[in-house]
Amino acid sequence: MKRDFLHITDFSTEEIHETFQLATKLKKYIREGVEYTPLKGKTMAMIFAKPSARTRISFETGMTQLGGHAIYLGPNDIGIGKREAVRDIARVISRYDDVIMARLFDHTHILELAKYSSVPVINGLTDLNHPCQIMADIFTVLEHRGNLDNLKVAFIGDGNNVANSWINLSARLPMHFVLASPTGYDPNEAIVENARKTGISRVEITRNPVEAVRDADVIYTDVWASMGQEAETEKRKKDFMPYQVNAELVKHAKSDCLIMHCLPAHRGDEITDEVIDSENSIVFDEAENRMHVQKAIILKVMLG
Repeated sequence: MKRDFLHITDFSTEEIHETFQLATKLKKYIREGVEYTPLKGKTMAMIFAKPSARTRISFETGMTQLGGHAIYLGPNDIGIGKREAVRDIARVISRYDDVIMARLFDHTHILELAKYSSVPVINGLTDLNHPCQIMADIFTVLEHRGNLDNLKVAFIGDGNNVANSWINLSARLPMHFVLASPTGYDPNEAIVENARKTGISRVEITRNPVEAVRDADVIYTDVWASMGQEAETEKRKKDFMPYQVNAELVKHAKSDCLIMHCLPAHRGDEITDEVIDSENSIVFDEAENRMHVQKAIILKVMLG
């Protein structure tokens, strides 16, 4: 049976740890100049309804390092769900390529793509979630801490697709996850309810960023207005300014608290220069790890 990676919960807890072990090995190979090309002759179709520097570079470079080839398909190449039906695109690409990565707006489109594709589909981002990002994030935390024991993650800002994927992760790995956001910007209710039902983690939603970061091991933030929300930028700036991750907020967390941001960062809005460039920041480590972890995910869905 083909394997898709559309949500973090598509992988079991054991499979998540296996992915981390594989990512560690792949990262070591790169550092040591070891050639490892198990996907020689294989191709990946990369569908981008939403542009992204890191997603394209990390997937395309990663696929090349594994011996395969990645094909970029931008909004002008495929008007997914508009110019052509999603199910038709899925069926056509499946006859050309060995795996599909898609970065889309509408989450129902990734579900339909996976349903009608005969090859594995990897979610590079939708408006609902961003599983590859959070897999790279928690892998980076593991690298820096050496373990994930008694982990408290404080997410400060919008209950967006990134926050939703952190909550999905809490349904697989134990943690204390706290989201501090203004009223009206909560994460997906079904995802929160599902995570809480598992009983694996403690998931909290609060309006108080200071309380959220108290004793936190990780402080995480993201842009206040995502792609497609440009019309709301000014209102969001006003609503989210009390949730800026700055030196005053960070001092309420643990002294060795890790600072994270999935990038691109709007410096001076959701995070200050002082914080993102501090010694506690692991922002660029997590950006690098996108490639290593995504390579592991590609191998996991293609080779098992």
